Order: sequence, then C-alpha cells, then structure tokens
Amino acid sequence: MSGHSKWATIKRKKAATDQKRGNLFTKLVKEITIAAKMGGGDPSGNPRLRLAIDTARSNSMPMDNIQRAIKKGTGELEGVSYDEITYEGYGPAGIAVIVETATDNRNRTVADMRHIMSRNNGTLGESGSVSWMFQRKGSVDVPKGAAGEDQLMELLLDAGLEDLDTDDENYYTVICDVKDLEGVKKALEVSGIAYENARIDFIPENYIELEAEEARKVIKLIDALESNDDVQAVYSNMDISENAMNSLND
Repeated sequence: MSGHSKWATIKRKKAATDQKRGNLFTKLVKEITIAAKMGGGDPSGNPRLRLAIDTARSNSMPMDNIQRAIKKGTGELEGVSYDEITYEGYGPAGIAVIVETATDNRNRTVADMRHIMSRNNGTLGESGSVSWMFQRKGSVDVPKGAAGEDQLMELLLDAGLEDLDTDDENYYTVICDVKDLEGVKKALEVSGIAYENARIDFIPENYIELEAEEARKVIKLIDALESNDDVQAVYSNMDISENAMNSLND
C-alpha cells in the first residue's frame, strides 16, 4: 500500500488556503445534507451522518452550519436537492481516476468533468471502466506519536483492522472494511489514541508508479477536479517513486 501512503503524504502537504477551506466547507455541507436526507438527522442512528459531522468538526466548521445542513437534508429547512454521481476515467500516464460528485445540475457537472479531464491530459470513461481496479474501504490516519505499530495492531485486530500502512514518515494509515470504520474509531477513542481523516476511500488493488514530471501532471488534474464545487472526492491509483517524492517536496 505504499502508493496510498505516498499520495496521502502529498495531500497533507498541499496546505489549505482560505479559498480552499471555503471550498472544503461547501463539500462538507453537501455530504451532511445528503447523509441526513438518506438516513435521517440523528447521527447516533446514521453512521454516514456521524462520519460527516466528525469530519466537519475536525475541520473547524461551526455547529450552526452543521445543524443547518442537517435540517436541509431532513426537510426542516428549504434547501437544494443533490444527486450523487460517480465519474470514471484516465489521467496522464494511464492513471485511473474516480471522481465522486454531488450536484443539482447533472448536465453542468458532466460538461465540467469532460472539460477538466480534456484540459489536463485525461479522458472521461464509461461507468465501470476503472472502478473494478479499486476497493471501497474505511481509512483512518493515526499520528505515529500517538501510538506504536504493535499497540495499534493489538488494539485494532478485533475491531476490524485489515491492513496497517506504515510507510508514511509521520502517520500510520489504518485500513478496514467500511462496516468496521465506526468500530475502529471507537476503539481508538476509548484507548485515548488521537486520529485524523477518518473516511471512506476507494483504494486501488494495484498502483502505477510515476516519476516527478508525470506525477505533477496527475496532481494538476486532481487539483483541478477538486477545485470544482460539484466534486466531493477524487481517487487515483498513482504511486510516486522515491526520487519523485524528493523532487515534489523541494
């Protein structure tokens, strides 16, 4: 899973500007609204909503914003209705790309996705064209200063741990089945172990390793996609060589 940890490292180092924070809040509000609409406004009985609220709070979203998003989802307040659409395609160097969107205008979104892909050496594919290369998994980052590898293994095996990525210099990445994500979070919380970025990921079964020039092109494509207001998340099977990582970090 080296590709997973290296890409996670790059994403963490892409510091959030105020503009990006505003973009992030838009995405989080949409996720909270959709989760509340699908599963109700009580986070104790709605794991997706609970995860969305936790993510919003960890990114300093005010509780008033969270509550308004929930009420829009449950219909207590008037709000926009969003459709969830997943797009698949290929980026530079044949990298597989999955884009999750939440939109109130399907025609606008598909046109935007085609435009962004074509402008950044990518192509939009058919549904199922690349998703077979990925698995849907729960994922949690644990700072290495918060726990040791053996401690995490012992603690989380019974909670559903499937893999523990140790390649990142500063973080362990815990991988589990989606249904076990809440159990993993609870086990960490009960043990007093800090964690970050609890999420549901598309994780590739295999990665394509890129050198710096091609990696930059893929990162440019992903940045362009993530900057679109309709895009909720972007996944790829990019791995980054050690030489490329050093170059990208310079």
